[in-house]
Amino acid sequence: MAVLLLFEMKRQPTNSMTRFPATQLFCTAIFVLFAAAGSRVSAAAAQELLRGFTASPDPSGSSFQSLLRDTAGNYSLGFLRVNRAQLALAVIHVPSSEALWVANPTRLPRWSKATRVLFNGSLVISDPQTGVFWSTQTDGDRVWLNTSNLEIQKLDASHSILWQSFYFPSDTLVENQNFTSTMSLVSSNGLYCMRLGSDFIGLYANFNQASGSGQIYWKHRALEAKADVIDGQGPIYLVLSPDGFLGMYQNRSVPVDVQSFSSFQQRGSGARRVRLEPDGNLRGYFWTGSSWVLDYQAIPDSDQCELPSACGSYGLCQQGKGCSCIDNRTDYNSGHCSSSENNSGDFCGQSNNSKYRVVRRNGLELPYKDLMGFEKMGSQAQCEEACENNCTCWGVVYTNSSGFCYTLSYPIQTLVAVGDETKVGYFKVAEGAGKKEMGVGYGVGIGFLCVAVLSFLVLVGFVVYRLRMKKRGHNGYMEEEENGVGVGPYKDLGSASFRSIELCQR
Repeated sequence: MAVLLLFEMKRQPTNSMTRFPATQLFCTAIFVLFAAAGSRVSAAAAQELLRGFTASPDPSGSSFQSLLRDTAGNYSLGFLRVNRAQLALAVIHVPSSEALWVANPTRLPRWSKATRVLFNGSLVISDPQTGVFWSTQTDGDRVWLNTSNLEIQKLDASHSILWQSFYFPSDTLVENQNFTSTMSLVSSNGLYCMRLGSDFIGLYANFNQASGSGQIYWKHRALEAKADVIDGQGPIYLVLSPDGFLGMYQNRSVPVDVQSFSSFQQRGSGARRVRLEPDGNLRGYFWTGSSWVLDYQAIPDSDQCELPSACGSYGLCQQGKGCSCIDNRTDYNSGHCSSSENNSGDFCGQSNNSKYRVVRRNGLELPYKDLMGFEKMGSQAQCEEACENNCTCWGVVYTNSSGFCYTLSYPIQTLVAVGDETKVGYFKVAEGAGKKEMGVGYGVGIGFLCVAVLSFLVLVGFVVYRLRMKKRGHNGYMEEEENGVGVGPYKDLGSASFRSIELCQR
């Protein structure tokens, strides 16, 4: 049919000025039709990845490059650009471009043609220089998306699943995904995680990488309203229900706990997800068809000071009044109270043991003190002395009325302002490298500055003098000019004076 159409066009009596655009338009239309057909074939082929598949990111590509889609086209696996120059292998919700799962290599590969994702029985991320970044370590036949669950299967009679992303969540849970005691959700910044205990959900902060397990800051115990947690009948697990609640189960039939969302029992509201956010809060959302709507918060807005770092390091949170700093000398208008480089490591080691100053503050307490261990001591001085002599201690909070001494073995985070002045905080503030040296050389720097200023004033006086002599016609001045004694540029000042000015500017 295409050939006949082209033949008819050639037979029509048109001049050369009209024939070329018409022919070009026809060929373009044919090309678009074939391209569309080709894209449909590619889309159909991209519903599964078979052995031998390999792909690399397009260097000029956008923020996401799709490799695989589910049958409905709602979810996609592909390259997700991270920090412009790096990539992650991710499953996204296509209508919103929201990442629901991300592979977790030890470090991120580059966004370049050298980086490859291949399927050789295992799904692998690698490049020639580094080798393998991440692998499923399987011997499967195909990769496909079962809604948002990435699966590797054997193409045998049973179609057995060898690996699935639901067993390795990143920071998000989706509907009907079982979250067990062997799993954890980790926030995208790596500071917070969610784990299950014997009968509770716990949120943990990892402010000190050396501590390992982290500090628990939120705990929800099973209320056991409909069923009891029975010892010996297996661990509990968590499921996000399409009905709009987060259920805790020991067996699938009856939940031992239900946390209802705002849209509880509202069917047809679209996809649901729960994510551990970078601020440490656990939030639930549902998809309206055009946007994700907030549906649940483990720590509500009315208790935002209960977040582990609501005002950042060395911050002080007062509910309804915002943030300030523990140290009254520091202004919070900059958005933080302490630089991040002063909040790593501890105070152990001979060279670092004394590099801190102490800040004391009354009328504050820990946001999650009920979940922290404490030691009862006879006085505030005794509590502070215990921290002072412990190089892993960053601070203590002491309550005079009870004698409870809470020790902080990690860099100081946000404290909560209270009206009780008997609650006292003692905090070590790490000094940045070189700060003491700057303090010792402060007087020397001032001395250099004075010498530089004096030299400059002498130079100005000399210039004025010579200008006056020239105006009077003094012949000696011209001779001095010929002999090269004139005023030079700023960079030709005496080396010692110039170094002094440069040192002062640093």
